[in-house]
Formats: sequence, C-alpha cells, structure tokens
Amino acid sequence: MLRRRGLVCGAVSTLVVPVFARKSVAKTLHKAAAKPAASGDYATFLAGIRREAIQQGLSASIVDDALALTAEPNAKVLKADRHQPEFTLTWAQYKDRVITDKKISDGQSAVSQRSGLLNQISKVYGVDKGVIAGIWGLESAYGTKMGTYHVVDALATLAYDGRRSAFFRAELFKALHILNQGDITPAGMLGSYAGAMGQPQFMPSAYERYAASFPAGGRRDIWNNEADVFASIGNYLAKCHWQDGEPWGEPVQVPDTLEQNQIGRTQTHPTSYWSGLGVRPVMGGSFAGSGLEGAIVRPDGPGGEAYMVYHNFNVIRRYNPSDFYALGVGLLGSAIV
Repeated sequence: MLRRRGLVCGAVSTLVVPVFARKSVAKTLHKAAAKPAASGDYATFLAGIRREAIQQGLSASIVDDALALTAEPNAKVLKADRHQPEFTLTWAQYKDRVITDKKISDGQSAVSQRSGLLNQISKVYGVDKGVIAGIWGLESAYGTKMGTYHVVDALATLAYDGRRSAFFRAELFKALHILNQGDITPAGMLGSYAGAMGQPQFMPSAYERYAASFPAGGRRDIWNNEADVFASIGNYLAKCHWQDGEPWGEPVQVPDTLEQNQIGRTQTHPTSYWSGLGVRPVMGGSFAGSGLEGAIVRPDGPGGEAYMVYHNFNVIRRYNPSDFYALGVGLLGSAIV
C-alpha cells in the first residue's frame, strides 16, 4: 500500500476487479467460504445498528429512513456475493469484451459533450482526462450503469450474513455517516450489490477519503453530478501520486529472445535498457515514455500482446489492482480522447 500524509491509497471497490476482469483473478477472490447467518434475527441486528449509530451522534431520523430500506436480508445480494463467476478470461478475451467499438463510440460521444469540464478538472488535479474517462467508462458505462441496489440494504445484508461481515459492517456505518452529512438521501444512495456507490463505484470508505465536489466546497454528489464524479476520480488518482504529463503505457513489440523472467510490472528499467534488448513501440518512433523507467507486461504470455507500462499504470492499479483493468482503462481512455 502506498502511504502519504496518513492516507492509505487502496482499491476503491470491494470487487477487486470489474465484472469481466474478476473472472481472470477469481481464485484470489473466492477462497473464503460463505459464513453462516449471524446469530439473532435481522430485526434485532438492525436495532443494534440503529442504537450504535445514534450513540455515534447520527440523526435518529436519518438512520431510521436508511434502515427502513432493508426489512430483511436481500436474497439477490447474497446470491451475487456467493455465486460470482470463476472461469478464466484471457487478456485477449477481456479486451474484446471491454474495449468494444460501441464502448469507444459511446465514450467519444460522452467525452465530446463534456470536453470543457473534463479539461478543467484534468488541469486542476493534474490527471490525464483520458484515464478519468476510461475509469468512468469501465465503472459505470459513462454514468449509465451505476447499480440499482440501495447501498444501505446491500451493506446491511452483507454485514449480517456475508463472508466478510466485519468489513461490510464498517462500510455500513460509513454509509450512515455520509447520509448524516446530507450529501445524498438514503433512497438516492444507489450502487452495486456490494455497496460500491455511484458513477465512480466508490465504497463508502473510499468516498470519505477521495470524493470531491467541483467547484470545491459543495456537497459531494457522485451519483448525479458529473463534475463531482470526474473530480472524485481525479482526486483519487492525484492522491495516489499520478505524475502529470507522463503516459500510463503503450503497446510494444518484444523480440523472441526476451526471457519471460524479464517481464512483469515490477521489472522496471529505463526505456534505453529495453531498446537495447530490441523492444520497440508498435507505432514506431520513440517511446512515449522516453527517459522514464518502464516495465513490460504480456498478460497472455509469449505470442500475446505486450505493453510498456510506466509509473502511472501502477497508479491506475491503485483504483483496481488488476493488470487487465489498468490496461483496459488506459487503452479505452486513449481511444476515446
């Protein structure tokens, strides 16, 4: 984990990777078996949550409005949590599913309509607007698919009867604190079955750390206000040490003589070192990151596509720790901006 000024820069969502990439790393996600139901009935559980929330100084009326959205454990939430897909996708399959012609054209249209706003926010945070747009596209299809679950309902269900109940209980209280601040109403706090919220799919803990209003000083609405959505993504990446003006990566050709043990995002060397080994940009000419240190990633192994990745690639991975995801964000962003 990257730490700066007391900030832990970690993944935004409980879903370590998005729907398709999740399949490529499923073994790391689903080792834990589902736990049995917590003792006591759900009403007793909710009464305890209410009591503790009010003891923390939260408004009783807000807590009541929020908990009124969850009368019983949500069966759809539990099914989604316990039956996530576990088959493996290759990088080529993932890329074909995620970076489609429609996804690119939809992104080009969405970004062109918001070009001035994205340019402004990109400048304020010093973060590439293509990467902001790429994350927006992968997380919520440019704000069109952010989830229809009531976040309090989903989090309460998983805190009561989930495989990571302690984690979701903590997230539930953070969600109640956010509601108490008045940034969103309980009914308007929508997200995924695991509680990832709004267009950038922030968990409540990530919202507390990274959500931003634009202009600054207002309430932070990552559900309906696109300026706040872009600013929150930009703020997240900036606090994870995005380097302004540097590329995330680029496709490259690698010679057959390059050993597999020389490949991987931790094997960083100056681009001049890679040039000496015969690595070349696919587009020809000089590396986009000339003068920087980079590493080679080749997700599908020998014969598959290869990419030179730089520091900012690892910053994207802070948002979601998957090479597939980070490549998808970078390539989608480059295609639509």
